[in-house]
Amino acid sequence: MSFRPLVGNGRIRAREEETVPLQSASWIGSSVVFDSRRWVCQEAELRWTAPHHLIVLTDGGSTSQTSIRTEGKALYDGQDRPGVLTFVPAGAERIGFYRDVDLCYSALWIDPELTLPALERLRDIPILVNGSDAVIGTLLRSLCTEMSFGHRPDTVYVEHLVSLVGLRMAGLNGNQIPTRNRGLGRRTFERVRDYIDAHIASDISLREVAAIAGMPVDTFARRFKETTGRPPYAYILEERVRRAELLLRDPSVAIGAIAFRVGFSSQSHLTTTFRRLKGITPRTYRLHFSPGS
Repeated sequence: MSFRPLVGNGRIRAREEETVPLQSASWIGSSVVFDSRRWVCQEAELRWTAPHHLIVLTDGGSTSQTSIRTEGKALYDGQDRPGVLTFVPAGAERIGFYRDVDLCYSALWIDPELTLPALERLRDIPILVNGSDAVIGTLLRSLCTEMSFGHRPDTVYVEHLVSLVGLRMAGLNGNQIPTRNRGLGRRTFERVRDYIDAHIASDISLREVAAIAGMPVDTFARRFKETTGRPPYAYILEERVRRAELLLRDPSVAIGAIAFRVGFSSQSHLTTTFRRLKGITPRTYRLHFSPGS
């Protein structure tokens, strides 16, 4: 299998190449695309442009030489190493030369038209090659780890993660994000809560609940956290676990059925989240807390 990024177009030439896909998924009509893979080759030349912003984390491995240019200017000449971070804004052409490549990396592609906090600021950030940021690295690794367990994270979780990445990238570029100490009104919060209750089994997106509140996504996410003390995705996960607790008290309902009924992608996804929030597995909870136990 030859190396080819999932988003955009260009030209790639490589010698003695091998690519091993590890994790890949997309959300919101491919507005967010995640791709993790291992790439091995002796030499490669890449000339690539994409309509999405691109953030790449080198998870492991190295190169003996990495050279990156754009608009005729040299941006980087050195080596790739674990933990480095690259950002390429949408529409920017990246020209790269690589030698002795053996890399594992995670790539996050973000549609610039996606209306999430701070993403509009990414348009003004220049290409960053092999920088570093522990927070963004942790966020991308957490997404990769979640998927390696066989879980496809919910849309609202991915939206929250992308928002955090956007805010962090904007901060790295020296942009300050304005904050306001104002929560949701009681009636607005009740509308949002009722919507989440009614759609708990669905893949709820941040855009949906923001629309119910009648607010831009970034404003809603900030005010929701100020109201509840938790970001929307965490609130939804906790609500799903609370619903699961009630259903687990009925021993006639299979745990796998409960998982899908409350919006988890699988029984293992429910088990992992339930253990993280409650400290025990759903099966153990049922044995100890169901009637007659």
